[in-house]
Amino acid sequence: MKRKHQRALFVGAGLAVLALATTLVLNSLGQSLNYFLMPTEVLAGEDVPQGTFQLGGLVSDGSFEADDEMGVSFQVEDGSSSLSVVYDQVAHGLLPDLFREGQGVIVEGQWDGSQFVASRVLAKHDENYMPPEVAEGLKEMGEWRGEETP
Repeated sequence: MKRKHQRALFVGAGLAVLALATTLVLNSLGQSLNYFLMPTEVLAGEDVPQGTFQLGGLVSDGSFEADDEMGVSFQVEDGSSSLSVVYDQVAHGLLPDLFREGQGVIVEGQWDGSQFVASRVLAKHDENYMPPEVAEGLKEMGEWRGEETP
């Protein structure tokens, strides 16, 4: 084999390995993406992921209901829209201690077309903190109630 052919074969094999590695990395990243939406965006129906994503907003006052069989249900709002969220505490664990009505929350789960079925609930950890995604979404909707810096 000529030296020119060996070099071409080596470059071709290197490009094939690079293409395979790039494909594997992009596939892995695509599976681990976790989208964040506000209730208004979910209800608009545009680009709502079919799988798991995060929903953020404020827990609506007076919306919390506990049921021994189903777990808990509550509403998450962003000022202009609200969504019903159900969370099975038996399957996924108890709600965080700091979970309260009127507080910022991020729930992770799936939209079934009528309600959000949560598999994880994240509550803010002190009176000065709100998840940045929630704060930014509330600012965009004109419903921000806190200081200028989340």
